[in-house]
Amino acid sequence: MDSFDLIVIGAGPGGYVCAFRAAQLGLKVALVEKRATLGGTCLNVGCIPSKALLHSSEHFAWAKHHAAEHGINLGSVELDLAAFLKRKDDVVTKLVGGVAQLAKARKITVVTGAAAFVSANTISVAGVADPGKPGSPSPATTLTAKNIVIATGSAPVELPFMKFDGKTVVSSDHAISFDCVPKKLVVVGGGAIGLELGSVWSRLGSDVTVVEFLPKIAASYDDDIVRNFTRLLQKQGLKIEVGAKVTGFANGVLTAERGTEKLSFPADQVLVSVGRRPFTDSLALEKAGVQLDDKKRIKVDARLKTTAPGVWAVGDVVAGPMLAHKAEEDGVAVAEWIAGKAGHVNWDLVPAIVYTSPEVASVGLGEDAAKAAGIAVNVGKFNFAANGRALSAGVTDGYVKIIADAGTDKILGAQILGHNAGELISEIVTHMEYGGSAEDLARTIHAHPTMSESVKEAALAVSKRALHAL
Repeated sequence: MDSFDLIVIGAGPGGYVCAFRAAQLGLKVALVEKRATLGGTCLNVGCIPSKALLHSSEHFAWAKHHAAEHGINLGSVELDLAAFLKRKDDVVTKLVGGVAQLAKARKITVVTGAAAFVSANTISVAGVADPGKPGSPSPATTLTAKNIVIATGSAPVELPFMKFDGKTVVSSDHAISFDCVPKKLVVVGGGAIGLELGSVWSRLGSDVTVVEFLPKIAASYDDDIVRNFTRLLQKQGLKIEVGAKVTGFANGVLTAERGTEKLSFPADQVLVSVGRRPFTDSLALEKAGVQLDDKKRIKVDARLKTTAPGVWAVGDVVAGPMLAHKAEEDGVAVAEWIAGKAGHVNWDLVPAIVYTSPEVASVGLGEDAAKAAGIAVNVGKFNFAANGRALSAGVTDGYVKIIADAGTDKILGAQILGHNAGELISEIVTHMEYGGSAEDLARTIHAHPTMSESVKEAALAVSKRALHAL
């Protein structure tokens, strides 16, 4: 039986980052992963491949629809889907290989197989790959450790009346690898994943309809942001149906209802993207004494300790946003707490991003939520249409919106609709981390010409003194 200071179950962003930080702090670490490659859902079938597809499809759409505006005549623009998908696979291969090299360099013991608890400090791992025979499973092995971290991530939610078949009714795992562009694609769910993958296939020529149960897509964002975002996606060709409850799929037609109205949408393929669930299947948590909450998430305290001594949990299996960067911060903090250090995570300041074109990004409290909570706020907005760099690049859609406390001027939140919103939001997160005010942000020098100047202008607009807008 091999013994360690720490065993991490799951090698996604939360798990491998936890293992890396623990190794840096001198702990003897084992990293257990059932996939043949490290990186979890994020690197293998989630964040990374989808962003590679988004980027490539943006190039394709730009070449077809916008190159001529810049005096670039390309003639006929054709899609080579095989090459398109190969580039995505190459990006994934490079990144998962890089994680494996980092694990090896940090002397982390990587064990391939499915883990299950034997007790709070012991796990068995079935189907461990035989180093001498790649792909050939060997008998189960047993590992023990003073501390065990559960970082097994999440899985797509399946509709009970529309089970995934991997061909016609698919999850995001399948929608990154269609072997042809669907003529008609229906996306069930108007959240980040559905909108991103819907955008990819729409740009490539698919007739895409997004069907959302809630009254708006991207439901966590302010109404004004969503109205403008919806308009821009529709302008690109996406059909968006909100307030529609899906009732079934048969004979190539997805059915739904909106009140008494019956809806039907022809579809060659249906992407079900209605959320993700914590993945704790087959872990035998009861043998360790690990309890779940009413939403099937692992119960943890303020330091991510479970109900079992020496067992911790991070990322998608615990409460909070199911985001890779949140999982990473969880993992670092747990590694530091285990090593006796002062770990830290500010769960109130986890940014969220939808990587469409334009992107939408947010952090903290939105204007609608603040008003609903009775918090008096001042709001500053600045349109990219008045930004020199955005105008030069032809990316003038959208705006920056900053929400500040009316009494103290402390930044409570921000939302951005626009090109590279996901990059621009980080500056605001930084100011919020130290409790900064809109005035602090407004007095921070921003290089010219950059799109980040719109962040400064929005901060100035909080006190109604934007320089480049009335």
